Amino acid sequence: MKTPSIQRRPLIAVKIGVSRQVVIPKKIHDHLGLAPGDYLEVALEGDRVVLTPKALVEKRLAEGLEDIRVGRVRGPFRSVPALIRSLRKTKKPKHP
Repeated sequence: MKTPSIQRRPLIAVKIGVSRQVVIPKKIHDHLGLAPGDYLEVALEGDRVVLTPKALVEKRLAEGLEDIRVGRVRGPFRSVPALIRSLRKTKKPKHP
């Protein structure tokens, strides 16, 4: 997720769906770097609904656990030199 810096005007009207769903316009979605599964904090400020992108610990934890499950991690290491040796042994994938 990127930090928001989009101008507030012009406003874009969106319709609330049957199950209270709101579609975020593509331009705003792309500008904020949102992806399916991202979380938004919903707040009421006066008579306005404010949606703020949030990187929740649970999502990052799930990604980390997936890395462990598929073997994309190394360690633990007893020393920094051991870590460096491990990094030097790792073959870099060749890009065509």
